[in-house]
Amino acid sequence: MTIMDTGVEDAYPTRVTGVAEPIERTDPTVWGTGADGPIDAATLASHDAKGYHIVEGLLSPGEVQTYWRELVRLSGDEALKADERVITEQVSGEVRSIFEVHRISALIGELVLDPRILDRARQILGSEVYIHQSRVNYMPGFKGTGFYWHSDFETWHAEDGMPKPRAVSCSIALTDNYPFNGGLMVMPGSQRTFVPCVGQTPDDYYKSSLKQQDIGVPREEDITALAAEHGIEQFTGPAGSALWFDSNVMHGSGNNITPYPRSNIFLVFNSVENALTAPFGAAKPRPPFIASRDFTPITR
Repeated sequence: MTIMDTGVEDAYPTRVTGVAEPIERTDPTVWGTGADGPIDAATLASHDAKGYHIVEGLLSPGEVQTYWRELVRLSGDEALKADERVITEQVSGEVRSIFEVHRISALIGELVLDPRILDRARQILGSEVYIHQSRVNYMPGFKGTGFYWHSDFETWHAEDGMPKPRAVSCSIALTDNYPFNGGLMVMPGSQRTFVPCVGQTPDDYYKSSLKQQDIGVPREEDITALAAEHGIEQFTGPAGSALWFDSNVMHGSGNNITPYPRSNIFLVFNSVENALTAPFGAAKPRPPFIASRDFTPITR
């Protein structure tokens, strides 16, 4: 543990030189209790142990169609494609992600306030919450590219200044997730180990890392060790299902070479008690559309 120039303790140093050894996590995975929200005690205990849980049928088939049409509308908006919040595929130029989508789309903005989602986030984090990041992800058939193994918290800590892994992500599937169309893979229990990464963060690194990440990627030896200890599971299921996962879970996805597209709405909730500081491993913070610095609690 080191003390940053801002006086904030850095319990999870990363983007270092030399060899970086894994660090045992000291912070909880679940901060609330079974009495705090909609998640029953057994599911909450499973989330605590594995670092994630799945809610099947979070959205009804009708809701799935409504949000799917919204994603189609957003990806086809030619004016929006010039917005810096829109990330395109390196090779094809097709839309890969749209950030800060809860502000771009009133429909998705309303979804953030839905008690089926907001109350679950508050319960897991044991506090009021705000949106750290929102986006929609598109993985088209035949040419959708995946994401290499990583911990979101490693990036959010190093580049955004998130002090602790007191954040939780909700990935809502708007298409059926099969084992063969690039579904998200997770290592259950890996959230209890923080894997530091080697290398200095380049200036404005987000401009390239959102398409392909080279810095902030764990060593193959660390991935192998985590897989040997925890194994690998995959998020599969029908459209409308939601995966809730801890910010430090090791996860990744493969390319999609099937005809079946895979798209999702991705919402990241951070505790208001875990507000961002100066980055722990970068010269300056990323733009607010990637990492919000408005820590106002979400209210309905």
